[in-house]
Amino acid sequence: EMSSWCLQDLGTKVNRKKIETLVTIHVHQRDIAQELMHLVRTKKVQDANDFDWLKQARFYWRPSSGDDVSNDGATVVSITDVDFNYQYEYLGSKERLVITPLTDKCYITLAQALGMYFGGAPAGPAGTGKTETTKDLGNSLGIFVVVTNCTDQMKYTDCAKIFKGLCQGGLWGCFDEFNRITLPVLSVVAQQVLAIQNAKKQGIQWFQFPGDPQNVSLQPACAFFITMNPGYAGRQELPENLKALFRGVAMMTPDFQIIKKVKMCSVGYTDFD
Repeated sequence: EMSSWCLQDLGTKVNRKKIETLVTIHVHQRDIAQELMHLVRTKKVQDANDFDWLKQARFYWRPSSGDDVSNDGATVVSITDVDFNYQYEYLGSKERLVITPLTDKCYITLAQALGMYFGGAPAGPAGTGKTETTKDLGNSLGIFVVVTNCTDQMKYTDCAKIFKGLCQGGLWGCFDEFNRITLPVLSVVAQQVLAIQNAKKQGIQWFQFPGDPQNVSLQPACAFFITMNPGYAGRQELPENLKALFRGVAMMTPDFQIIKKVKMCSVGYTDFD
């Protein structure tokens, strides 16, 4: 029924995008509900602690806890055993990615990495959705994701400015093609990332950023992601001390069949299966 709304005159472009996004999300939710029902019938899922349920991005309202906005309850997004407070960043009407099994796998790994105060490092060939999946996870949690395209011209001072800005704003940073940066710069970046991660683990509000005499304020929601396209000429192998600070995700070609189905449904096709 929702899909048929897309065939009507919806007025503004923003309104159409909103309806199409709603359909995209609802198709995924319908598929998950059907899959879980099937697993319950075949006795493969027993209760709410089973992994097939826990691996989904689940939204909870916790009336007894508080967040950055107010103490009268908190919206919590849980992925596996990691809880994120919803950040309420105004992102406008955004298109959402079609959730495929690859997206699920990526979400789980990134959530686990963030839960351990590490960064995430999706790696794989071009066009597999490394950056887009990171941005989409940020959208789900209400966080703005700043994407930086890295080049071999980047100095460690440029990286320092970006890191300090992300820490103070509580934003996510996604460094695209990170292994283009030269090796001497990467070694310094490893020290900068380590200082931020240590400060997050200690739960402090101000910390000493390497090479900066002034203390930098730290919003605990900030996080860093690097995407890599291995095997190209002119790309660096990451130094070991930097590799240890990020958790890798291998990204393959997504299942285009699922994406086509959901996209067709979101523009009004009824017989899309």
